[in-house]
Amino acid sequence: SITFASQFARIIQPSEVTNQKTNRTMKILMIAPQPFFEPRGTPISVYQRLAGLSNLGHAIDLSTYHIGEDVDFENVTIHRTLSVPWINSLKVGPSWQKIPLDFFLFLKSTGLLIKNNYEVIHTHEEAGFFGVLLAWIFRTRHLYDMHSSLPKQLDNFKFADNRLMIGLFQFLERLVINSCDAMITIGPDLEQHVREINPKVPMEMIENLPLGNDQVSDAAIEKLREDLSINDKIAIVYTGTFERYQGVDLLLECAKIINNQYPESIFVLVGGKPNQIEEYQEIATSMQLEDSVRFMGTLPIEEANVYIKMADILVSPRIEGTSVPLKIYTYLRAGKPIVATNLIAHSLVLNQETAMLVDPTKEAFAEGLMKLIRDENLRNYMGDQSQKLAEEKYNEANYLAKLRKIYEVIQSASGSQQEQVEAAEN
Repeated sequence: SITFASQFARIIQPSEVTNQKTNRTMKILMIAPQPFFEPRGTPISVYQRLAGLSNLGHAIDLSTYHIGEDVDFENVTIHRTLSVPWINSLKVGPSWQKIPLDFFLFLKSTGLLIKNNYEVIHTHEEAGFFGVLLAWIFRTRHLYDMHSSLPKQLDNFKFADNRLMIGLFQFLERLVINSCDAMITIGPDLEQHVREINPKVPMEMIENLPLGNDQVSDAAIEKLREDLSINDKIAIVYTGTFERYQGVDLLLECAKIINNQYPESIFVLVGGKPNQIEEYQEIATSMQLEDSVRFMGTLPIEEANVYIKMADILVSPRIEGTSVPLKIYTYLRAGKPIVATNLIAHSLVLNQETAMLVDPTKEAFAEGLMKLIRDENLRNYMGDQSQKLAEEKYNEANYLAKLRKIYEVIQSASGSQQEQVEAAEN
């Protein structure tokens, strides 16, 4: 996590930030119901918000779970909940373990609000539910940072096949969207969802930034290929978690097809928990793919980035979901050809110029890969197009400008509220 922090600081250079400073700094309470920091999904988004707000000059107190690694930011103080002894890790997605964790997070956040004067409460995910109450009690502005539609997430993860619970989450989500002072969303799908509920709420769509350092030396890439004994292979690289919706099963089935026709190809999978890796290694062995598939485990961001830059082809075989995977932004910046399933989670960012978008079946995915394996010119063209898109759209200057803009909305509302209070007192 410390390495990740130093990399983000390198990305947003002080010289870039000078012109991005806001007119007035604010004292912010950010509430993140996540294991922070862990290199996955929403914690990375939270990390990027903290880095951006710090660079804009704001002071942030982060209220978060007891789980996770500390990171060091200027202007940021991390406040953790009481430890729950039997909970030392948290799986991706909805979990019953979150109930006691969120209870303690509510208490921690309330205590911080009692002790300190904050101008805005910046909430993530389900913290928006109690953020509504806290903002009302403490007469504080509320900025809701929406990373997903929580009712849809319950359904996608098959967590609560219960109409009453999903209905409750739909009610709470609408309550947050209709009562908060401003919102951030991370993609066009969520932006449209919010507009259908409340077209008037001030909102900014802020996509995530690519991760890690893109300045990987040729020597580092050559060394990695030698270490893996794949100098003469076409490296097909996947990075990410091994949750079911990521499509690792589909990727292994595809690898079987590719292995029969292009034995010079090798699949390198970066990510996964030890028990998941063990399970998929057994599957790969049963499919006689032990020489064609390599499982590297979860790696620090900077190491994973070497694998991405080493790849001949990058893959995202996700089989469901609507939110753009964080890996896609990093894939784009790497300037490598991408094969991805033609789901909204990918097509919101990718098109047929920047990626090979295919149906989420093993046959279609294998055919997309084989087109790129056969055609080096096509690989180079798609890699150039993807890198061009990343440089033009998903860059640090745009990220900071959007973050500054939504906070100017909050500042304006906060200033008007303060003027009303002062007028009433006079």
